[in-house]
Amino acid sequence: MAGLEVSAERSDAELVRAMAAGDRQALAALYDRHGGCLLAAARRFLGSPAAAEDLVHDVLLEAWRRADSFDASRGSARTWLLVRLRSRALDRLRRRQRGQSALNALATAPAPEAANDPQRRSEHAEIRRALAALPPSHRQVLDLAYFGGLSMAEIAAAMDIPLGTVKSRTASALGKLRRALSDEGEQR
Repeated sequence: MAGLEVSAERSDAELVRAMAAGDRQALAALYDRHGGCLLAAARRFLGSPAAAEDLVHDVLLEAWRRADSFDASRGSARTWLLVRLRSRALDRLRRRQRGQSALNALATAPAPEAANDPQRRSEHAEIRRALAALPPSHRQVLDLAYFGGLSMAEIAAAMDIPLGTVKSRTASALGKLRRALSDEGEQR
């Protein structure tokens, strides 16, 4: 119990430095101070209490492993933890959305202005056919890049594939789309 009393007197920065030195009580004290805030933020991001608890656990584990990266001159320990939490929450949300392709929604929903313009309806139909003809892995990369706004590195992390694979799939998909759309244009 004496360790907990001592940790109550220590600043957050001191606790993080102690964590970097392997002090597990420092991690427990930091959780006691900021666990409620972290859980509330995680619930706001993810919606699910169970997912929020998992996220906070992962963030604290990451903080334990990377305690030596904490720089008190850049912000408080609480901010450091919340930034890590936000980053991990966004990673999880991106992974969750990976299965829900915006391209499929785009392919089935006509653009509002296309409804009255036969030329645009025809062009949209060509694009939908060209996208549907792509392999799912290529469609997914385009979806994450162009509709999800992710960088190539973020796509690689989200899909758990090498960066080079993301680049080659993107180039291949764009080339196939370009050829398919130019072939369609020539057939008109």
